[in-house]
Amino acid sequence: MSDAIAVNLPVGSYEIAIAPGRLDDLGTACSRLGLGKKVLLVSNPAIFKHYGQRAISALTTAGFAVITCILPAGERYKTLNSIQKIYNIALENRLERSSTLIALGGGVIGDMTGFAAATWLRGINFVQVPTTLLAMVDASIGGKTGVNHPQGKNLIGAFYQPRLVLIDPEIIKTLPVREFRAGMAEVIKYGIIWDAELFDRLEASARLDRLSYLSEELLQQILKRSCQAKADVVSKDEKEAGLRAILNYGHTIGHAIESLTGYRSVNHGEAVAIGMVAAGNLAVKLNFWDREACDRQNALIKKTGLPTKLPSGIDIEAIIDTLQTDKKVKDGKVRFVLPTKIGAATVTDKVTAEVIQAVLQQM
Repeated sequence: MSDAIAVNLPVGSYEIAIAPGRLDDLGTACSRLGLGKKVLLVSNPAIFKHYGQRAISALTTAGFAVITCILPAGERYKTLNSIQKIYNIALENRLERSSTLIALGGGVIGDMTGFAAATWLRGINFVQVPTTLLAMVDASIGGKTGVNHPQGKNLIGAFYQPRLVLIDPEIIKTLPVREFRAGMAEVIKYGIIWDAELFDRLEASARLDRLSYLSEELLQQILKRSCQAKADVVSKDEKEAGLRAILNYGHTIGHAIESLTGYRSVNHGEAVAIGMVAAGNLAVKLNFWDREACDRQNALIKKTGLPTKLPSGIDIEAIIDTLQTDKKVKDGKVRFVLPTKIGAATVTDKVTAEVIQAVLQQM
C-alpha cells in the first residue's frame, strides 16, 4: 500500500510519500529532487540506533555525502543551544545553499532541523523523515519549525516548508506504546475538526490503545486521511492567517500544561488530549456543540488510552496565566478552537477566564 499526497502552495509545493519500506528509498527520492550532494542528517540516539544506518546507506548508495548530528531526545532539549550544535556541524562541514538537512526523528527533531534549515545561509533544503506517529500525521507537515523559550512553547520559529516528507509506516513498530498513543491524539483531532469519516472509523475500531490492534489497512487510512487533512488546511492557509488556526484544537490549554510541567511528565499528545477534553467542554458550555458529540469525543480519547483529567498538582490559575503567552493571543484575548460538530470547528476569542476556570475545575 502506498499513497502520495500533494501539499499545494503558491511557492514550494511538495509531496508526502507514504509506503512501507520507504526509508530505503530515501536516497533515490532525494536524487529526484535535484539536491546538492552534501547532506546533514539530524537525529537522536534512540532513533539513530534503529534507523540511522539504513538512512545513511540509502543516501550514500544514491551518491550523497552524509554527515550526522545526534541531539538528545526530548522536548526540554528543543532549545537554541541544540540549534547551535547543528550550526556548528554545518559550518565545520561547509554546508552550502544546495546542501540539505534531513530530519530523522519525531516532532522535536523535525522542528529543530527545519528551523536550522530555515536560518542557515538564509535557507537551505530540508527533508522530513518522521519516525513517530505524531510527527507523521502532524509535525512533519506544514512547515512550522522552531524551538521553545523558557516561558513558552514554540515561541521562536519560522514557517519553512520541507522539499519532501517521506513516511515509512513500518518505522512505528518500534515506537513505545506511550508515544503511539500521543500520536493518536493528533489523529483524533483531525477527526473532530475536519474529517468526520475518519472519526467514525476510529469509533468503530474495538481497540486503539496499541499499534498491534490496528490492521495495516486501518493504519494506512489513519496516516493517509490525517496527512490529507493537514495538507488540505495548509494548502488553503500556509501561514495561519485564518483557517489553519483550527489545527491548534486542544493545543491552547495543552501547550500551557506542557510548559507548566517542564516538558517532562506530560508529553505533547497527552497534553493535547487533555486540551481537547477541556476545549470540548468549553464548547458545550458556550453552546458551540452538544453534550452528545462531546461525550463521543471524550470516549474516543479514553479508548486510545490517553488522559482526560488535569495532571495532579497543576495550578488552574497558572494555566490561565500561561494562556496569555500563547502565540494565538490577539489584542490581549486568547483565541480558542472550538468544535461546532464532529468534522468542523471554529476559532473564537469569546472564552472568558471565568468559563475556563469552571471547566478546568471539573477536570
